[in-house]
Amino acid sequence: MTGDRGATFNVINRRTHLYLGLALIPWVLVYGLSSLMINHSPFFNKLFDDGAPPWNTKFEQEYHRPVPENADLREVATEILSEFGLRNSFVVSRPKPNRMNIFVRDFISATRLTYFIEEGRLLAEERRFQWNIFLVWIHIRGGYQQDLYLDDLWAVVLDLVCVAFVVWVASGLYMWWKLRQSRFWEAVALVGGVLCFGWFLWAL
Repeated sequence: MTGDRGATFNVINRRTHLYLGLALIPWVLVYGLSSLMINHSPFFNKLFDDGAPPWNTKFEQEYHRPVPENADLREVATEILSEFGLRNSFVVSRPKPNRMNIFVRDFISATRLTYFIEEGRLLAEERRFQWNIFLVWIHIRGGYQQDLYLDDLWAVVLDLVCVAFVVWVASGLYMWWKLRQSRFWEAVALVGGVLCFGWFLWAL
């Protein structure tokens, strides 16, 4: 009876590993390619550069809104974006007392708003599409800080993908342990990978 349960678990584990591996293919490809884009950004920026400026002016106009030093920047940015119909995921910063930056983006496009508070001027620029930037934005997007339902849904999906990766690795380790005839060389590969990764963590 115990042997039957063990055989059943082995079958479930193999199928779990197989189906998770297939389901995770797009995620592995996207994060693998985007990591290359990040690691070799000068090369890919040059490769996808067609000579056109990366940012084009969308509009520039007089704009007046007081922004106290202790203001809630997300609240102020939300109001500004609502005025101009730019409802989307965004980050906001105030690098200087008299300047406020709002970066609005989805996976395809991005708009950068620069509010020169003292001058009373608002500049909006639109980012042209580039494949390398598109993949990098997918790589770095996540979190529950945004107010949009789809952003939260994306964050939930990413959590599920992370759990799936852990289960995929665990099921693979279990299958390796059960294959006694090739356990030694697979152990060499496993230990080699762990040592290489650990050395970089220590050295860097």
